[in-house]
Formats: sequence, C-alpha cells, structure tokens
Amino acid sequence: MTSRQSSLFPDLFQECDIPKPVNVASIPQRSPFRYPGGKTWFVPTFRAWVGNLYPKPKVLVEPFAGGGIISLTGLFEKLVDRVVMVELDEDIAAVWLTVVQGHSEWLARRIVEFNLTKESVIKEISKTDVDVKERAFQTILKNRTFHGGILAEGSGFLKYGENGKGISSRWYPTTLARRFTDLNLVVSRIEFRQEDGIEVIRQYSGQKDVMFFIDPPYTAGGKKAGKRLYRHCELDHEKLFAACETIKGDFLMTYDNAEEVKSMAREHGFQMRLIPMNNTHHATMEELVIGKELSWMDQYPAVHEPETEYRTKKVPTNACTRTRRPQRASRR
Repeated sequence: MTSRQSSLFPDLFQECDIPKPVNVASIPQRSPFRYPGGKTWFVPTFRAWVGNLYPKPKVLVEPFAGGGIISLTGLFEKLVDRVVMVELDEDIAAVWLTVVQGHSEWLARRIVEFNLTKESVIKEISKTDVDVKERAFQTILKNRTFHGGILAEGSGFLKYGENGKGISSRWYPTTLARRFTDLNLVVSRIEFRQEDGIEVIRQYSGQKDVMFFIDPPYTAGGKKAGKRLYRHCELDHEKLFAACETIKGDFLMTYDNAEEVKSMAREHGFQMRLIPMNNTHHATMEELVIGKELSWMDQYPAVHEPETEYRTKKVPTNACTRTRRPQRASRR
C-alpha cells in the first residue's frame, strides 16, 4: 500500500540516540494499493518485532489485511513461511482473490493496456454483473484515481492530483503491473480469506507458531476516521481484545491514541507503546502499539509508554486492585 505516512522514530536496525525519519520511499512497495491508513511506515517495526521473536513463527495472520503491506513484506523478506490475509471488503477481496487464483498476469496486462481518461474510467467502473477479475480491475482503477485511494461510499475522483495531473497523477501502469507479476513469486504462500477477522483470530489463536499483525478500523471511542475511509468499519473492539487474549503465540495491534483503546488494553493486561509518525497532512501524531510484551521497543528513543495507570487483569487475594507501572521519561 503506498502511503505518505512516515515514521519519526529511528531506523530499527541501528542503535541511534537521535530519532530520524524512516524514508518511506526506501521501503520496498510490494502492495498494488494506495491505501488510506496504510502501514508502509510500520515495516521497520515489523522487521524488528520478528527479529526479537524466538522461535521464529511460521505463519503470519493479518485479519484486517487491506493493502497487505505487512503480509507481503513478511513473504518477500522471508520473515515468515506463509501468510493468512483476511479482508471483508468485496472490492479489495476481489483483488486478492484474483491474485491467489493465478490471474496476476491477466490483471497486469489489463492495467498496461488501459487508456486512462476520466471518461474511460467512468465507463469501466460503471459496469455491473462483472466477474471477480473484472471487479479487481475496477477496484484498482478506483483506488488509483479516487481521492486518497478511498474506496468507501462517497469517495470521488482526484480533482488536481500531483502537479495538477488530476486522476492520472497516481496511475503508474508499468509499476503497478510489475507489482502484480512480482506477486507470482510468493502467491503459493498466501492464503486469502474473505471472512470476519475476529473469527479467524480465534481459529489460529491456539497455535504457538502463529503471529498476528492486527490493524483494525480506527472507530473506537467515537473516532470517525475509520467510518470515512472503510466500507466495513463497524467493529466490536471489546470482542477483538478478548480474542487477542486467547492468542498463544504473539501479536502486535495498532490503534489511534484513544483513551477507550488504552482502557481496553489495560483491562486485558496488554502492554502499550506510542510511536510518533506523520499523517497524510504531515501533522505529527502518535499511534498506539499494543502487545503482550513490548520491552524490546524500549531501546528506540522516540518510542514511549502512555503516561497513564495500568489496571491489572488478575490480582492476588487482598492485593490492591490498581497498580501504577513505573514510567520512563519520554525521550522525544
């Protein structure tokens, strides 16, 4: 997924005392999607996480896959043996189904041969009663010509685009075609499921050699971003946290920095860290990372814990029900 988000914490492969931006352009762009909320900026953290796991997990499950950059990075960089990508959205699912069914070359040719104009795009995406392959092509057209790559209802064409190029500013047919043909190198290791992500977590939660990267729609605490960006934005966040508590392997979950989310994390006994990043408007903000054990992140200067009380999930008899976790000073 191509995104303008960028991390402000140090390169996770170098010990450095001064935070420096991760150049997103230096991250291999494996995904054909230009996806809102994309996690290209999170790739260095993902690499470091896998490097700190022993034994190395064999399977990565991504229950809210979207553009799938984390799963694809895991495959191309041989960080995991195989991935399970899960996505409910019918349009996005059509793309991944086309890939796993062996039609990446067909989609690549369709992209290269298409003469992109606003009129030709409107004609193409207006077609109904199309098969999965044609729906996948329609999805790529919309993703590349709609504002922000947003596929949810109400989204529309780019007006000005990059350097005034309008809808063609994000249309790179040769590059897109290559991304699809490259997927043939790893497609045998991809399992795609158009199902409920929480149910898939439960199906794999008892396996110790499975890791989970969980990036749900940001709709907890009344947040509106997820509702604007995604068609399937409604989610029982408490149900998701309960499912994560059953995971025998390891997981990382990303959320926006919302008090309701932090409260759920404490209730379920999870650790949290905040990572500075730039959003698409170049404003500095912090994303929340949630997991079982996150002390491996403490070596990176720009990463810190939320300065709040932690509620323990289970306490001994006669013990106080609230404890304060020692806080590290923010090193930003």
